[in-house]
Amino acid sequence: MSDLDLDRGWDLHPQVSVRPEPFGALLYHFGTRKLSFLKDTTLLAVVKSLAESPSARAACVSAGVGESDLPRYQRALDTLAQSSMVVERAS
Repeated sequence: MSDLDLDRGWDLHPQVSVRPEPFGALLYHFGTRKLSFLKDTTLLAVVKSLAESPSARAACVSAGVGESDLPRYQRALDTLAQSSMVVERAS
């Protein structure tokens, strides 16, 4: 089970660069020097819409993620949060 709260606001870490690729995208964190691969274009759409969305759930909905797929995207976002690629928005 994921610890990421879909009902909170999340953003890309300010030190993360997104490079779109045919398979999805590469995320590079300039602070930690970590590289993450997004092998899903829908997940890329979710990540790109985090900043404009009031919550991670809203970002998922705007990217077309269905209710039955939410747990999978929640786990993916949780993995990105654990590696500091995405960070919870300050209230």
